[in-house]
Amino acid sequence: MSLYTSLFSGVSGLRNHQVMLNVIGNNISNVNTIGYKSARTTFAEMFSQTRLSAFRPAGESGGINPQQIGLGASVGSVDTMFTQGNFEASGSATDLAIAGGGFFVVRQDGQKFYTRVGNFSFDAVGNMVLPGNGAILQGKLANPDGTIPPNASIQNLKLSLDMKAPPKATTFAKLAGNLDSRAVQDTEVHSTIQIYDSLGNSHTVEIKFTKTANANEWTWEASIPTGGTPPDPMTIASGGSGTITFDSNGALLDFQYAGGATALTVDPNNGAGMGQRIDLTPGRVGEFSGITQTAQNSLVNMRDQDGYVSGTLENIAVDKTGRIQGKFSNGTIITLGQIMLAEFNNPGGLSKVAEGMYSASGNSGEPILLIAGEGSNSTINGGALEQSNVDLAEEFTKMIVAQRGYQSNARIITTTDEILQETVNLKR
Repeated sequence: MSLYTSLFSGVSGLRNHQVMLNVIGNNISNVNTIGYKSARTTFAEMFSQTRLSAFRPAGESGGINPQQIGLGASVGSVDTMFTQGNFEASGSATDLAIAGGGFFVVRQDGQKFYTRVGNFSFDAVGNMVLPGNGAILQGKLANPDGTIPPNASIQNLKLSLDMKAPPKATTFAKLAGNLDSRAVQDTEVHSTIQIYDSLGNSHTVEIKFTKTANANEWTWEASIPTGGTPPDPMTIASGGSGTITFDSNGALLDFQYAGGATALTVDPNNGAGMGQRIDLTPGRVGEFSGITQTAQNSLVNMRDQDGYVSGTLENIAVDKTGRIQGKFSNGTIITLGQIMLAEFNNPGGLSKVAEGMYSASGNSGEPILLIAGEGSNSTINGGALEQSNVDLAEEFTKMIVAQRGYQSNARIITTTDEILQETVNLKR
């Protein structure tokens, strides 16, 4: 067999280890690249030349193994390692990191790509984009009431940053406190509650409790104060009075509206919805919550109500399922959209495009679009970024291995050259 075979084997080894060094160098250069996934190089033996074929045992002769000499090595694969990178808190609500095997879906120039890079921000028209290349994050947009239609299509996540949360009319008001059991007949206790109409206007309702001659019984009456400037146009339509009674322990026994009414009904008289029903909730019957009647000073106030004014969008947050929650100045939280994730049967088959983006290939399989945490093991962490998964210690070790491998293959070439030189010198 020719000595040139060893020359070509050495050359193939040089080429392969140069590829290995190129991959290592790219990994090290991206050690601080957001969402970068390291690569590794594997080698494979090239086709072997057969000098003698194998023979089976025959008669009294034993079998013979084949004699084959390899023709060097080739690059078997350059694999992308999709192991989890560490998270780094960034403090920016639009920075997102994926825990698990999912990918963000982005659209650029009409094409869909997939990425683990999550340093998103808003552009001039409200799109959530990767600021380095303008790729737009994909997901589902919510209705104005914060619900996401089950059949909503995947589209650009374009949010209205000037949107407002609508006001809400008060439908219930929780009362709490105590009415003094030592009070004599005709003792009055005054309280006020703050409510809102459907336009978000605030109104004050006064409630007067009056002790009756019956033990453990008080009457109550709601009214609109008239001393304001300008005067409040709201009026009591029905259910503006009634009785409240307590058991022998001072716990609530009954709360009644006069005239068969089941709630306090008011008319704002200012363009807001008429016939606004407000359920006055003094607590649960038989429990010491809400309003009680014990031998303590009288004090009744409002603990809670569900109305509020309109609000402007102040900031957003993304939960683990990818829901984009808008936080408004009136304290309400409304879902604005849903980030969708893509998963692949073989993520190693994805083709790298640029800037941390991948495209689907014939060997990656089609993307499976899922909601984080629902049918998927992936979750989204808001306010964090996934760092590169490059292990510097491992890369420097591989660099030493590649260097020694390169040197060894170079030695094959120089040694073969010396032998060939000796062969040429036989003529002397």
